[in-house]
Amino acid sequence: MKKYLVTGGAGFIGSNIAFALGEERKAKVVVLDNFSSGNYKNLLGFAGDIISDDIRSQAWFDKVGELDAVFHEAAIVDTTVSEQRAMMEANVDGFRNVLEFALKAGVKRVIYASSAATYGNGPTPMREETVPDPENVYGFSKAIMENVAREFAEAHKDMTLVGLRYFNVYGPREYYKGKMASMMFQLYNQMKAGRRPRIFKFGEQLRDFVYVKDIVRGNLNALDAEKCCVCNLASGKPGNFNEVVEALNKAMKTDLAPEYFDNPYSFYQNKTHADLRQAKTLLNYRPEWNLENGIADYVKIMEKTRI
Repeated sequence: MKKYLVTGGAGFIGSNIAFALGEERKAKVVVLDNFSSGNYKNLLGFAGDIISDDIRSQAWFDKVGELDAVFHEAAIVDTTVSEQRAMMEANVDGFRNVLEFALKAGVKRVIYASSAATYGNGPTPMREETVPDPENVYGFSKAIMENVAREFAEAHKDMTLVGLRYFNVYGPREYYKGKMASMMFQLYNQMKAGRRPRIFKFGEQLRDFVYVKDIVRGNLNALDAEKCCVCNLASGKPGNFNEVVEALNKAMKTDLAPEYFDNPYSFYQNKTHADLRQAKTLLNYRPEWNLENGIADYVKIMEKTRI
């Protein structure tokens, strides 16, 4: 039986990966999380082990045991955090520590979360070979993580490191992210309470929204990647916030018009759109959910979930 470690496994994407590894791959799964932003409720029903510790520590190194791969999801993911040192320590130094663990433990494959934030307001569609131009320290930290991975892989050619640049992810188990939860979740809650959904003027900003079930599929596919790489994970078909509201209205059987307000952020990405050719070639990644179907599925799940 295969065995995997998921760092940040009590968080949004990490918990979805942890369940999929157990349920679909019938693997043993160990979650590492310090529960600073993750929530135990994301792991209710989880059949694996949990280690409560920080990725920057080495106290957990001897608690994990032999592994087939590491899925590294732990990070500060709040893009509005401006404390540069805290961001770099958690995201870059934490990643470096995870790679050191993998080396000592003899783990030959590390799959890690990067981000579309590395692109900033660069040209679209966004391609992996583009020089990173992030708008915030979060995106910068992810770009440096990729540099660290590249240098590490060059020094350890028997290891495979796969970086996945997530675009705008939404879906089940993001309920405890607070202000960093997707607009789908936030707008759903506003509309569920009978309020008009509030979006930036005039709802025309484009995002490559991707359902978390496609993100999980990309991660599992990365287990079979034949070489080190960095790949976009997205839908490949951007939509705007007016379309999100329209899809929510349809799924919720409501008819609430948007309430527009000024965007307060100077470092805002006005458009994200992923080029998926590399992910298709190297990961056999084919997104299965479009915006309307993803939101419809998500609404069904939220209607049945006690949050």
